Amino acid sequence: MHLIDTHSHLYLEEFDPDREELVHLAKENGIVSLLFPNIDRESVSRLHKICDYYPDFCYPMMGLHPTSVSANYVSELIYLESLLSKRMYCGIGEIGIDLYWDKTFLKEQKLVFEEQLRWSIEMKLPVSIHTRNAFPEVFDSIFKVGADKLSGVFHSFSGTEDELRIVLSLKNFKLGINGIVTYKNSDLPIILKQTTMKNIVLETDAPYLPPVPFRGRRNVPVYMLETLKKVAEIFEIPLEKAASIIEKNTKEIFAFVR
Repeated sequence: MHLIDTHSHLYLEEFDPDREELVHLAKENGIVSLLFPNIDRESVSRLHKICDYYPDFCYPMMGLHPTSVSANYVSELIYLESLLSKRMYCGIGEIGIDLYWDKTFLKEQKLVFEEQLRWSIEMKLPVSIHTRNAFPEVFDSIFKVGADKLSGVFHSFSGTEDELRIVLSLKNFKLGINGIVTYKNSDLPIILKQTTMKNIVLETDAPYLPPVPFRGRRNVPVYMLETLKKVAEIFEIPLEKAASIIEKNTKEIFAFVR
């Protein structure tokens, strides 16, 4: 199997004690690449450092996370955009709108999201979209900027059937599925039955959202195998076939990732 974790934060400091071991374990279990979405200005240096340490295995994205959007968003965007011409990135992310914790900067979040969508179009890079309690706002921005010109992943998808239908109508987007699909009270397995394997990519969101049976622990790349097992079970296909389809899906979005 050749698995690609399309959304991992393995560059964060909580992995410093055992990152080498976790990378080795991931490779031993068929995980060939980790994609790293940026968070904000403060995470850039660490993101680059870890990607440089593991070339051809860890791939960086660049973007401003919606929960990092504040009154100084203009200077943050100027700085992060300046980085796009200085090295290769596999995508624009993690970007989006998050209204779960706070709606104070909703206007600013929309402006930041739409500007970064334009970066994606200009750079011909896919986006990794974070949306929490904000599907209407995210869809509005996508259609405003140009849905037909965009591609990417709805990271940690856990939307309704209606939201699923809109995502699928976008054509050039995939569903990022992680440990949530394994949770006992999740409706996601039922909702995914409304689509096909061709619309799915896998992710961990490590260190967050570990799958069953690892809930309560720090999520790590190799746990993605549990998510793969659950997805194969949902679609009633062999594990190896599920992995092959998902690898193809992932490379359709992230074209130059190995």
